[in-house]
Amino acid sequence: MSIETTITILAISFLISVILGPIFIPILRRLKFGQSIRTEGPKSHMKKAGTPTMGGVIFLISIIATTIIAGKMFNLFTTQSVVLLLVLVGFGVIGLLDDSIKIVLKRNLGLTSLQKLIGQIVISILAFLLLRLGTFDTSIAIPFTDWSIDLGILYVAFLIFWLVGFSNAVNLTDGLDGLVAGTASIAFSAFGVIALFNEQADVAVFTFAVTGALLGFLIFNANPAKVFMGDTGSLALGGALGLVSIIVKEELLLLLVGLVFVVETLSVILQVISFKTRGKRIFKMAPIHHHFELSGWSERKVVGVFWTMALLVAMIAVIAEAYL
Repeated sequence: MSIETTITILAISFLISVILGPIFIPILRRLKFGQSIRTEGPKSHMKKAGTPTMGGVIFLISIIATTIIAGKMFNLFTTQSVVLLLVLVGFGVIGLLDDSIKIVLKRNLGLTSLQKLIGQIVISILAFLLLRLGTFDTSIAIPFTDWSIDLGILYVAFLIFWLVGFSNAVNLTDGLDGLVAGTASIAFSAFGVIALFNEQADVAVFTFAVTGALLGFLIFNANPAKVFMGDTGSLALGGALGLVSIIVKEELLLLLVGLVFVVETLSVILQVISFKTRGKRIFKMAPIHHHFELSGWSERKVVGVFWTMALLVAMIAVIAEAYL
């Protein structure tokens, strides 16, 4: 895929998001789809109460439209494109239901964890079955080596764990203005380059569509945010990112490319374990981005540092893939 094609995809998805933002944000505000803020969270976040949420719809529409339009334009719309859109939309719908329930009930709880898990598992299994219609490889590659481990039919369990795990990891990370939009755009663009290395241009179309859409969304989501993506956006992005790593057969590389999401999730796990076993907290608050806030960092500084971290690990992964 040429540089011109890549730029075209980025431009289309970026422009669609930029156009949809001013249309959807007033609608969400009129419908009173405002964010409820956790009372136990940082006090500085209370001023964000009422900011329109469910803004993930903006970039989801952009990603879907761009993937289909560009895919048809460049003859790169394949079964893998369909599966990627299925997971993106499926996980997005789960997030949409979650956000809707929160808004209707005026509280910061939506679907139960079990309800979300069942939905995510069903969509993951469907994605696996669709991939198996082709010549899908059930082995897991060891990054930067020629080694791999074939899981056979057990791969479906891994796929479920991977998609559900990263969907929730990205969801946990979504707590500061622009944090997920920035880190996810970096991660998807890194896998877009890796997809091109692997001559999987159809996957690259999708990843660059996501990147452009998120950059357009950042115009409205950067601090101070005019709209939040909500679970509608974060669950969709996490599930899609996990699937991208699976389709390009660089599953474990996502642990490096998505290091920010991994660290955020580990901070929550460690906090819970420590509190239940020792009665003490490791961090002032989890996920860890709140710990830095409560330690005196401004929200913009936390986001800037996390974006930088995401960019560095993404560059390391891409360079290693190119030369090792």
